[in-house]
Amino acid sequence: MIPRRTLQVLTITALLLVGTVSRAHEGHAHGTGDPSARVWTMAGTGSQIHSARIHGAQIHGSYVASRDGKVQVRRADGTIVSLAIVDLSLADKQWIERKLKQLQQIHETAIPAVRIPAFFVAHAPAKPAIADTFEPFAKLKAVKYRQDDKFFYVESNSMPDHRMMVGITAWQQQVPIPQPYFGDNAWRIPLEPVVAKNPMSAKSHFFRGAIALAANGVPIFNPIKNDGRTDTFLAGELDEFGGHCGRADDYHYHIAPTHLQAIVGNGKPIAYALDGYPIYGFTEPDGSAVQGLDEFNGHSSPELGYHYHATKKYPYLNGGFHGEVKEIGGQVDPQPRTGGVREALPPWRGAKITGFDSKDNKSFSVKVQVGKETHYVNYVLNDNGSVTFHFVDSDGKTEVETYTPRRQGRGGAGGPGNAAGGNERGRAREGEGNGRPAPRSRTDESKPAAPPLLIQPKKSGNLRLTSPAFSEGEPLPNEFNGNGEGATPPLVWKGVPEGTKSFAIVMDHIDRDQQLKTYWNLYGIPANVTSLSKNVQGVGTTGATWKRDQAYVPPHSAGGAKQTYTIHLYALSILPRFDGKEGGVTREELLSAVKDHILDSADLSVTYQRPAGESNSGPRRPGSQDSKGRGRNGKAGQDR
Repeated sequence: MIPRRTLQVLTITALLLVGTVSRAHEGHAHGTGDPSARVWTMAGTGSQIHSARIHGAQIHGSYVASRDGKVQVRRADGTIVSLAIVDLSLADKQWIERKLKQLQQIHETAIPAVRIPAFFVAHAPAKPAIADTFEPFAKLKAVKYRQDDKFFYVESNSMPDHRMMVGITAWQQQVPIPQPYFGDNAWRIPLEPVVAKNPMSAKSHFFRGAIALAANGVPIFNPIKNDGRTDTFLAGELDEFGGHCGRADDYHYHIAPTHLQAIVGNGKPIAYALDGYPIYGFTEPDGSAVQGLDEFNGHSSPELGYHYHATKKYPYLNGGFHGEVKEIGGQVDPQPRTGGVREALPPWRGAKITGFDSKDNKSFSVKVQVGKETHYVNYVLNDNGSVTFHFVDSDGKTEVETYTPRRQGRGGAGGPGNAAGGNERGRAREGEGNGRPAPRSRTDESKPAAPPLLIQPKKSGNLRLTSPAFSEGEPLPNEFNGNGEGATPPLVWKGVPEGTKSFAIVMDHIDRDQQLKTYWNLYGIPANVTSLSKNVQGVGTTGATWKRDQAYVPPHSAGGAKQTYTIHLYALSILPRFDGKEGGVTREELLSAVKDHILDSADLSVTYQRPAGESNSGPRRPGSQDSKGRGRNGKAGQDR
């Protein structure tokens, strides 16, 4: 029996011999700087390079190992890819066979008493390429990473080393607070991404939670917020670095963080999508222009395999997932839970963030400009996990509130972008317990509202919806809004597709708190009906609206801004039935039942603006209630 120390020495000797022999093999690629590199040709059907299907491609790289039906190849940039041997050319297969025999002979010569295993590593195993993206920030103590056989894990507190919030002109009253993305609540990225059989677009999915992770450990959300329509960048909701805070005071980006290129290095990924594919900057690693991007902002190349790119226009980064992910509750699952300590707040109209300061990563100050008034939100992270806020108004008056987390929910679907984690939040105002009544608790704080169902129905342009009372984009006449009699508007449509069995009408609107509300819900309209009269009665079945006691809610939105309401017409191949449904069928229930049976659809948009003098909007101090006593909405851990 060979002593262990001798066995180790002989093994090292064998590896050195392997490295020497591997330099002499045939088919090497010239000009790569690695004399052991060769050209690998994908000649099969279904080749996967970094799990991107590339047929007939040639890959330059050196042999690392072969096992489980795959050969591992190290590219010139140090990244390692796995190629299915069955998909390689015959010459490559024969080369691998000779290589294994060669390694077997060397191994038996160096250590005759030891039998070679089913695979043999020719070079020392390298860390995965993804580690290079996060390594610069690991050295800065901003992130930690680890891996197992399947996943790469990244820990962070989601607080970047740059000023935050400055430049936001549409503020939701959230501020950055460190998040607990550590341990079993770390971010998880596949080491070997798998091409999705049915890739999903971010235009119709993933409106909650993160879709990627930046190199500095800050999550990146869908550029479109959870109303399914609003581009956060164009809406002025993002700061100068493309980030803002969600309902759990969790800071995250919504566009590609290209400023990180200066730290990770030119030509390196700035982030990784949660399907495992890297996200590069505005150019290719060699500085050349990016060409041929698909609908997800991605493409394949022999050197990099499949990867995404940043763009200056929507979708800004990965516009969906080329790789396999699981969607639950409108977000990638699983992903970490957030650790917010206070209830979400309504938007503060007219507020602009003009300053942000931090001290020792424990004390922070946000400067808010509202017209000529200057306000401050100052807050301190306490050692016990609570956060003390000082709300300072333009007159210098200060209100102090301390928020203490009571219980954290579990991860999974309750991650960022979703309040399903079940966090309960408590607060204690200065002076409570000294004659000042405690604030009344909300019974629905831990019950997040379900995200609105957003669909992309067929819209050929043949089906047209009009009204004899108004045209597309025009103001809704008073007889159909809250200033008049509140009658349902007359509608006419033509271009009905063959096979139509019924029609459905849905009128909805995104309110000023970014909640989708249903104003009219009528389904079961017979296929031979092509118009509805004013204040129609006895046609179809009336569903539920956001006011359950009203079949039609006449628009009467608060505030002085012009609001848009959209009437959707769906031509259906079925006559939907909801037997025994109490309280009326909701918009979500209706669309869930008919979304796969929509033959064609058409929209008609109208506007409404409350007359001057009737507005009840106006700047609200952080944490205050509006004129109707409405305060925080109790939703946390997600964007509005």
